[in-house]
Amino acid sequence: MEKVKAFLKRKDIVFSARRYGIDALGAMAQGLFASLLVGTILSTIGSQLGIPFLTEVGDFAKSVSGSAMAVAIGGALHCPPLVLFSLVAVGYSANALGGAGGPLSVLIIAIVAAELGKAVSKETKVDILVTPCLTIFAGCGLSMLVAPAIGTAASSIGVVIRWATEQQPFWMGILVSVLVGVALTLPISSAAICQTLSLTGLAGGAAVAGCCAQMVGFAVMNWKENKMGGLVSQGLGTSMLQMGNILKNPRIWLPPTIASAITGPVATCLFKLEMNGPAISSGMGTCGLVGQIGVYTGWVSDVANGTKAAVTAFDWAGLILISFILPAILCWGMGKWFRKMGWIKDGDLKLD
Repeated sequence: MEKVKAFLKRKDIVFSARRYGIDALGAMAQGLFASLLVGTILSTIGSQLGIPFLTEVGDFAKSVSGSAMAVAIGGALHCPPLVLFSLVAVGYSANALGGAGGPLSVLIIAIVAAELGKAVSKETKVDILVTPCLTIFAGCGLSMLVAPAIGTAASSIGVVIRWATEQQPFWMGILVSVLVGVALTLPISSAAICQTLSLTGLAGGAAVAGCCAQMVGFAVMNWKENKMGGLVSQGLGTSMLQMGNILKNPRIWLPPTIASAITGPVATCLFKLEMNGPAISSGMGTCGLVGQIGVYTGWVSDVANGTKAAVTAFDWAGLILISFILPAILCWGMGKWFRKMGWIKDGDLKLD
């Protein structure tokens, strides 16, 4: 047993929830962002402005999303070069065969292939053959065996969530908004979760609401401590920056979370806000305005295929209120109240 432990340590193979559930998942989201999401934005701009070049570039970026995710995961797992490069084929196969649940297939299969590749890396004199062959064989073989089933399972969960939100928009609006918003602030990837579950439609709209409540909420609440820098870094960056402060004083997390429980059902019941753009956008909130661009992309697609007559002023009002105005007002008010009660003290939201 000691020899096995020593071998795993030498190979930097760590079986832990943090390594796979936080590091790998977070990296996968970055791979998705740098391929599928950016590609979708570019192709949308290209199609709207009549620029074929941008549309083609966007399509190229979208087509390599599986490989981008796998390489990002390999980077998070500290894979040596030959393993990392071999994950290009693994990611492509897992994503292609996983269908709508491709990202979850990529996550699971890329982790297995990466760790197997690391185990044999530089252990033989013909490493240049052994390492990529094993990594690709194991990864693509697993893709053919289990990716369709993984993809179907993930997709089925997403279908249930979307169906439940359609049936019970109020309660599911609260549940989805709060859970995805909390995931965004935790050191895990809400974007990857939404993409994996294909969280679109009304459920996607609730997810957008929850993420915006966390980001805009913290951005407004921390003005006293961090001024413009905190407003921008959290409002357009990520509320995850407050995670250290949340561990010190969990009460600072209550206003954005309560706000998400309010804006979620407002989004689903009043404005019928839907995310019919890329599912990954559902978990991005106001980060680079990706959530709002995703909603707009969905509107454009719906108008083009005839499921939506036009983009109305009511649509825009709902998006702006849910994304910015309501979270700001709610968290500003609750923040002042919590400070008055002594639940939040000066410095509690200070960023280093």
